[in-house]
Amino acid sequence: MRPAAGSPEGSAAVVVVGLGPAGPGLMTVEAREAIASASTVLVRTGRHPAAEPLVVAGARPLDAHYERAETFAQAYAGIVEEVVATALRCEPGGHVAYCVPGSPYVLESSVVALRRDPRVTARVVPGMSFLDLAWARLGVDPVTEHVRLVDAGELATAAAGDHGPLLVAQLWSSAVCSDVKLAVETAPDEPVVVLHHLGLADERVETVAWDDLDRVVAPDHLTCMYVPSLAEPVGAELVRLAELVRVLRERCPWDREQTHASLARHLLEETYELLEAIEEVDDEPLPGAVEHLEEELGDVLCQVYMHSTIASGEGLFNLADVARSVHDKLVHRHPHVFGDGLADAGTRAGTQVVRTAAQVLDRWEQAKKEEKGRVSLMDGIPASLPALLLATKLERKASAVGLGWDDTGVPHRSTRAALDVLQSGDASALGELLLAVARAGAHLGADPEQELRRAAQAMRARFATAEAEAAAAGGTLAGLDRAARQELWMRAGSA
Repeated sequence: MRPAAGSPEGSAAVVVVGLGPAGPGLMTVEAREAIASASTVLVRTGRHPAAEPLVVAGARPLDAHYERAETFAQAYAGIVEEVVATALRCEPGGHVAYCVPGSPYVLESSVVALRRDPRVTARVVPGMSFLDLAWARLGVDPVTEHVRLVDAGELATAAAGDHGPLLVAQLWSSAVCSDVKLAVETAPDEPVVVLHHLGLADERVETVAWDDLDRVVAPDHLTCMYVPSLAEPVGAELVRLAELVRVLRERCPWDREQTHASLARHLLEETYELLEAIEEVDDEPLPGAVEHLEEELGDVLCQVYMHSTIASGEGLFNLADVARSVHDKLVHRHPHVFGDGLADAGTRAGTQVVRTAAQVLDRWEQAKKEEKGRVSLMDGIPASLPALLLATKLERKASAVGLGWDDTGVPHRSTRAALDVLQSGDASALGELLLAVARAGAHLGADPEQELRRAAQAMRARFATAEAEAAAAGGTLAGLDRAARQELWMRAGSA
């Protein structure tokens, strides 16, 4: 940008004015004089109690830059360009008053950029900061208490390993509150203090439990939080990854175009690569195998972060919601751990003592059926599973109620070789049988995957028919004797 005629480079004057933390009553006399004598008055945002009267009086707000920009950095760059351009158009001897909330020296990156810009001469008129009001409301001397000031968006990295106390600024949305919660590995034992609209008529200073931070607080750009202590160091690496994925989503053309559907195949590929890495790890894994497993776990974790970031951008849920959901589900499905505690005879869930892994799995399936309102035992098995895995899961479900392959007693031309494998007890023979089936499919010009999927779907439909007939009679498959189940299975096959 070229300077205006009669304005040599660096001679254009900008006076940066701190408006104070609240209404006009906390502005300094020097700030008022700088604004009154300015050729043009600009305010970084009109959404501030001290800025609103200035906008009414003719000051120009620069909020449009936030609306146009994709990131805060881009918005601040645009604001600086507009301030400089306005200053270069001033008459000789005039100046632009650029007004910012609070103190120009606290959390004002645009002011830092203006002071470094060679096209203008910037003078700063200090203003009262929100920090002054925060210390007053908290009754805390930040020096003697060694309080550290941290931006909410950088909590994990800026305060990694720090046990507090902290004053967390820029707590401007519920999503940011969720991210702050996620950044801490263990919730603080001591409640935090949320400071909202300090110095205004609707000022609120509330003590809030950590778990309720994103539930009971309705924050905005005038909200901060005091954390007396952190129980554990901040989970820096997890939040660093979350921030990286967010930046990639904003700035990388490929990442920006991705959807849940377009990422599905990548998730599948990464999962298969993880399974391969798991197979390499034995009882005494080599360092290379461990590194490979760590890498592939990270790739799958990245997929979780990507899907969560996409959903967050669509206003559906965020990573904190995902973590909270799986946490609550695991607690609910482990009542033998988190319910009645440990019993002498085993681990107790309600009135039932749970002693074995099989009993745990049985209770898990019961809980899933109750939670999701499932009617059929086969509900919840994804039809998109690889055909062999799908068939295996269907067989396990059927066997659980006495309709497994060895229960139905239905002869079939394909069962002889399978019976031989079963009687041998040799798992390697099973692999050879499956390989023979695949080779036979190749000679027939058929797709074994597709044919197995078709047969598995037919088995699933037959099971559902038998299940529905048992329910219509007022019972369940598991509650029938073996002969009655087999009769239902036969009828379902001919339906």
